[in-house]
Amino acid sequence: MNAPVAVTDRLVLRDFTPSDVPLYVALSADPEIMRYLGGPKSAEHCIGEIEAISKQYAAIAVGMLAVERREDGQFLGICGLSYEPWYPDDLQIGWRFFKDHWGQGYPTEAARVWRDHAFATLGAPRLISISDVPNFRSHRVMERLGMRPDHDAVLQDGEETFEARIYVQERALWQSVINAGNFPR
Repeated sequence: MNAPVAVTDRLVLRDFTPSDVPLYVALSADPEIMRYLGGPKSAEHCIGEIEAISKQYAAIAVGMLAVERREDGQFLGICGLSYEPWYPDDLQIGWRFFKDHWGQGYPTEAARVWRDHAFATLGAPRLISISDVPNFRSHRVMERLGMRPDHDAVLQDGEETFEARIYVQERALWQSVINAGNFPR
């Protein structure tokens, strides 16, 4: 196993291993999971993504890495930071988990690590999260992270356009809440 990037009470965040490839392919091929993420992806696309993510993380400490459950090593999904073409100057935080792990707080727990990394380690002035307007599950995670809706936009991904809601958290607000010891957990 690769060295963990971070460990929480229940999770290990780490780079991908060869045994993750079929699981990542299955995650990215599920139509319900990928409903708001541009639709199912092919195995070839997924393998290319994993290679690009690993290289990017090694170079700049930004990437959508594997998330596994600490108690049994089960691959649950991915979470991390990325730069998106719509907002190239902002770090975006995102996640994708298998359906049988929805509603258990795993995305929020993993995303907190990445939020703190973005602000404390990378010094990002703000963090965004982009989702389709009807993706209420993701909106709730964003709100639990302390993010707030900033604006809606029509974005284009390839030939597809979608109505997006952009959530934002400013580093200064994150810092003031951390200093006060009141950060939502």
